[in-house]
Amino acid sequence: MHVLAMVKGDERYVFLYDPQSIEQLIDQLGKYASDPDLDFTWYDAAILAEKVRGQQTTLKGPHTATHRWSKHMTE
Repeated sequence: MHVLAMVKGDERYVFLYDPQSIEQLIDQLGKYASDPDLDFTWYDAAILAEKVRGQQTTLKGPHTATHRWSKHMTE
């Protein structure tokens, strides 16, 4: 389980997600950005989506790199 949080003025946004729900989270960020009652902008949504995607790449990156390295070394 991952946590993504942002405080903006009096508003606090806290999202709990797992790797299988990243697309749903990004959709929700867009819904919040389009809600005129929230102080959540499209810029906020873009920054948070980029952070989530970056975490996903970071989590996958070392495992993929290690796997490629070991496969290369065994050939």
